[in-house]
Amino acid sequence: MKLLVVEDDATTGAYIARGLREEGQSVDLVSNGRDALIQATSGPYDVLIIDRMLPEIDGLTLVKTLRGAGNQTPVLFLTSLGSVDERVSGLNAGADDYLVKPFAFGELSARVAALARRPHALEQETVLRAGPLEMDLIARKVTREGQEIDLLPREFAILEHLMRRKGRVQTRTMLLEAIWDISFDPMTNVVETHISRLRAKVDKPFTTELIKTVRGAGYRIDA
Repeated sequence: MKLLVVEDDATTGAYIARGLREEGQSVDLVSNGRDALIQATSGPYDVLIIDRMLPEIDGLTLVKTLRGAGNQTPVLFLTSLGSVDERVSGLNAGADDYLVKPFAFGELSARVAALARRPHALEQETVLRAGPLEMDLIARKVTREGQEIDLLPREFAILEHLMRRKGRVQTRTMLLEAIWDISFDPMTNVVETHISRLRAKVDKPFTTELIKTVRGAGYRIDA
């Protein structure tokens, strides 16, 4: 594997790079977000290992910039910020996994290996499926049991978000941040209203409910 490690702490960066090289990996090491952006876009990598708190360009901005430019290389965030909100913001920025410092090198190595197995499938994925529900991302078309479902752009975005994370609960806050780019609670029922409309189109005409409400948590689409 070819890996890019972005870590501003020299000791930690050297420790990670040395351990990965001892496992036979090819590792490039940079210490700030600006150099990381140049490096990540200059050649193919299997996984990017990025610290959240970086000089020049912080980790969140770095990942958002890469994703905005179409770079889908798997990202593992390393950080001392371990709260749920911090993890959610990292994942919503486009990271694929999150490891809180201090960490065991064996766990880091295992997570990197797991991420490296996924990139080609992610890049080529143009059709999402959840049981009988199918979403064509190129044609922007949704069908269930062969029947086409007409969705508004926001409804399509919500359904795509849920289908990409099928089986995993998505909270109201996650949906607000991902779909409306709102990082605070606007004290409205906008999420609930759109979910209700989406269910009326995706579930109501059929016998099986796919979009589930997890009481006190959020929403989940089942396969």
